[in-house]
Amino acid sequence: MIMTVVSSKEFATNQEKYFDLALDEQVCIQRGDNLFYLMYKHADEMNNNDFEEFLEPDDDFRRAISMDEFINRALVMVEKVDKMYAKK
Repeated sequence: MIMTVVSSKEFATNQEKYFDLALDEQVCIQRGDNLFYLMYKHADEMNNNDFEEFLEPDDDFRRAISMDEFINRALVMVEKVDKMYAKK
């Protein structure tokens, strides 16, 4: 099977061309030292396992604290531990 390797800039400029090309051959997009494979799969061949399920926010999400609050609480805990061991 034929493989075409293009730069990320070339791919961005001519996306439609490489999407059409991916129907018949392998297309790789090179960015730095990394290669990304452009894969084609017909919609009839897809099944539910091919897609990641995204869930709606739930009670666990609503109970979560913000990153800033986590940092503040962590700093308080570190200060307590520091004081506890500084006395010894």
